[in-house]
Amino acid sequence: MAAVIDTTEAPQIIEHMHKSLNYTPYDTKWIPCSARLVCMGITPKAKGILQVYEMNRGELNMVSETLKPEGIKCGTFGASSIEERHLATGDYKGNLSIYDLGRANDPPVFSVQGHNGIINAMDGIGGQTVGYGAPELVTGGRDGCVRVWDPRVKEPVVSLEPDEGQSVRDCWTVAFGNSFNDEERIVAAGYDNGDIKLFDLRTNSLRYETNVRNGVTAVEFDRRDIEMNKFAVTTLESKFRIFDARTQHPDEGFAYLSEKAHKSTVWCAKSLPQNRDLFMTGGGNGGFNLYKYHYPAARTKQAKDGKPMGVPGSVELLNSRVISTQPIISFDWCADYEGLACLACLDQTMRVYIVTKLKNF
Repeated sequence: MAAVIDTTEAPQIIEHMHKSLNYTPYDTKWIPCSARLVCMGITPKAKGILQVYEMNRGELNMVSETLKPEGIKCGTFGASSIEERHLATGDYKGNLSIYDLGRANDPPVFSVQGHNGIINAMDGIGGQTVGYGAPELVTGGRDGCVRVWDPRVKEPVVSLEPDEGQSVRDCWTVAFGNSFNDEERIVAAGYDNGDIKLFDLRTNSLRYETNVRNGVTAVEFDRRDIEMNKFAVTTLESKFRIFDARTQHPDEGFAYLSEKAHKSTVWCAKSLPQNRDLFMTGGGNGGFNLYKYHYPAARTKQAKDGKPMGVPGSVELLNSRVISTQPIISFDWCADYEGLACLACLDQTMRVYIVTKLKNF
């Protein structure tokens, strides 16, 4: 059970902007180094839509709107440089496309048929000013495949596919991590049957796998560009887990804590860029919870076989708020301004929130 802070000292969660939409939004992202954000989703006519908004004196003003042939499920700026700020997207037909948002009506600068069927999730790395290694994208699809892409090449760098004759499990989420030098990089993937798999891209091998008994809706490392520290996993049935990734026991794997939240599906978990121990979860009840992770006094202990194993920490609920009757399915912290966040709800709204007093934690 998470500890709860005195509300007089708690961070305040304040709605700053609210925008009603005429389509279903699936993802929202801050455009790096700007006061703009992009919202993407699917229209009632099953077309994809990209909208760019700019914050201006308390208002969200739409800068551009572009329709695409297929509904857009996910997007990331992670593999693009700060100068270019190209948006990579995954759509309902399995297309991976990269757009220059300044010319969003033009054909994509890169496009490839990445999967057979919808691309459920994607992540990018290597494009920003921090971190190591080449720019890469990872996609997870309904076809059960996880593929890593160099955005300059039409063929995947790595393709992780179900074995022949094996039942195909829907891959719902993917994330990069452990990219602390030019060689190391790990991909985490979560599946609809509760499987979690960590693939080591340097050794081209499966580093770790486990099952959490409920469909995995999101997985995220607290930092991509450091040696693995911890990662969050959110699932159906109102649970999330925080795995301590510093110590892996040969048999027991990673230690973790499990926490109930939202009394419904936990759709996402996002660590604050300025403080990796604060994170926000978005729930199917239309609410979000802000937590602080507390490390244990000792992060390792000796297992019965004499080998070191990890020790899970604890979480403290700093504040929570219910803002809708529909799920919060996308949440993104602004890397440039601490406490500024955008989110998308299935009630066809996009909102901007400010979270205060984060420096106190």
